[in-house]
Amino acid sequence: MTTAQPQELDVQPTPLALLLLGREADPRSERGVECPGDLPSPSDPDLVARARAAKEKLGDKVFVLGHHYQRDEVIQFADVTGDSFKLARDAAARPEAEYIVFCGVHFMAESADILTSDDQKVVLPDLAAGCSMADMATAEQVAECWDVLTEAGIAEQVVPVSYMNSSADIKAFTGKHGGTICTSSNAQRALDWAFEQGEKVLFLPDQHLGRNTAVRDMGMSLEDCVLYNPHKPNGGLTAEELRAAKMILWRGHCSVHGRFSLDSVNDVRERIPGVNVLVHPECRHEVVAAADHVGSTEYIIKALEAAPAGSKWAIGTELNLVRRLANRFAPEGKEIVFLDKTVCFCSTMNRIDLPHLVWTLESLAEGTLVNRIEVDKETEAFAKLALERMLALP
Repeated sequence: MTTAQPQELDVQPTPLALLLLGREADPRSERGVECPGDLPSPSDPDLVARARAAKEKLGDKVFVLGHHYQRDEVIQFADVTGDSFKLARDAAARPEAEYIVFCGVHFMAESADILTSDDQKVVLPDLAAGCSMADMATAEQVAECWDVLTEAGIAEQVVPVSYMNSSADIKAFTGKHGGTICTSSNAQRALDWAFEQGEKVLFLPDQHLGRNTAVRDMGMSLEDCVLYNPHKPNGGLTAEELRAAKMILWRGHCSVHGRFSLDSVNDVRERIPGVNVLVHPECRHEVVAAADHVGSTEYIIKALEAAPAGSKWAIGTELNLVRRLANRFAPEGKEIVFLDKTVCFCSTMNRIDLPHLVWTLESLAEGTLVNRIEVDKETEAFAKLALERMLALP
């Protein structure tokens, strides 16, 4: 009996495979790096007291921003809470704060750095708090896409519109090519503006927000939209398909909102008679079409604030926020549940925990600047141009 010897295969791992294996790094990606320094133990019973003491020592020198999807243990130390763009604007409105501690993810901290003054320093408690959606569109991929549009003879007709949930590089590309940024609450206004400038839109990086806005809010058909896949030659599209399309959607999505399905909606309606289904527009098109209400994070909060006592709601967005809202409105008799049966936190948002926040605040209080997020000047200039176009929208 003989034993077959394993043969060595001459296979070279791709750059993406090396990234996924943790053997390489992409400095221009949203993917973070290991957090330097020694973090306090998460079981340290003094964490809350330590955070309070460090924040008190810093006083007006620090301004802590907390995104709605953050853990409660972190949110309690936020000076303001909100969605990504609101928080970036809040930071810009506090020029006296030397340190902006952004409890969110990487692209949000980049936006805050773009909108704040040069002498303000934006800090992200954990550099590994990235965004899977923002990771789905790199500067190199988008530049290649523009080459494809140019070869198809339509680049001059295309206006890029990039979601706020994108890297500074993508925002800069958008500004450089005459486009604008949008949020989940002003996407229709941004698209209306874009179609006044050109005949087609390249929507980055969330396909679902682009499709839902175009079809649900603006009356386009699904046939008006094509999906550009950066991992396929020419995006997986022919020149004829690109020329016929009005909306060229990037193949990206939110890993949280993309999990909700039509089955989730049907199941919750069976389990809770009379329930109102309220979802974020980053959800799939069939989920949005089946929902009773659709809107941004801020819209969801306001809708629940205005809801009558005794009403029932199933919410399709990140679980930290849904749980916080359920606890907040329970005394008013409002029943609020998560849309899906599967627990679904945003894994990268949850990287910002109390030990990281304590480490950050204590380091700053001792005069040590850590985890600064700084966008280079050229990228900042073009990204700011795109953001200013959004701010100028009617």
